[in-house]
Amino acid sequence: MKPGFLTSILVGGLTLLSSLHVNAQTDSVKRKAGEIDYGVGITINIKKNRDSANQKGSDARFVGGITFTRLDIGFSRLIDNGSFSLSPANSFLSYRGGKTSTVSFDVLQLGYRFNKYFKIYLAGGFDWTHIRLNKDITMQKDKPALTYIEEPVEFSKNRFSSSYLHVPLNFELRTQENRYGKRFRLVVGPEIGFLLNGKVKQISEERGKVKQKDNYNFAPFRYGGAIRLGYGGLGIFAKYYANDMFDSTPQKGLKNMSFGITFGLN
Repeated sequence: MKPGFLTSILVGGLTLLSSLHVNAQTDSVKRKAGEIDYGVGITINIKKNRDSANQKGSDARFVGGITFTRLDIGFSRLIDNGSFSLSPANSFLSYRGGKTSTVSFDVLQLGYRFNKYFKIYLAGGFDWTHIRLNKDITMQKDKPALTYIEEPVEFSKNRFSSSYLHVPLNFELRTQENRYGKRFRLVVGPEIGFLLNGKVKQISEERGKVKQKDNYNFAPFRYGGAIRLGYGGLGIFAKYYANDMFDSTPQKGLKNMSFGITFGLN
């Protein structure tokens, strides 16, 4: 399935939801039975049935909608067959740890809150990994394997990036709200991703700013898991992708993980 088609589905869902007649609400506010809660914040009234009448006062309800939450900002690390040290075959990917980063956020979610302490929801959003390369090399486009050439110039920035459409399934455990309206949250679950593109961005005195896009043999599909622990809207996260980072035989066993801070836990 092509990334463009997946992106169209996501955007189409957002357009449909944004066209609905909604009232701004938050997940911490109690609602009447028979309402669907749309987190940050949409509430859609639906017709009550017998069960909803018997469940008056229940915390169980559907949750979802346009979120713009769970903004993850942190660092990425490459794991080469279980080691944080790159093998000789992958040494050309030597990177600056302090400038190799990740950014991701969700724009859509849909799930079910069973009670005030537990909910499950499927989300959709975007994810970027930026590898700040140490060496003066350029990744080559349209090659059957990840290929590079050494350059006769010195780059002040040589960034090798990937962007994915990600779809996490989250299981959230949370405590009761305290008197400040905040609670502790533990969120865990699997995540899949579909490659949108790869990108090289270089800056040098000789060439100025140069940008190139290609898939660069990044895995077209990836899967892994994430964990978040937070208080209120702030937390920490860690992600690990179980499949190889590149669809390239010489890079077999090279994986990606990330960790950092989450803003907007909801």
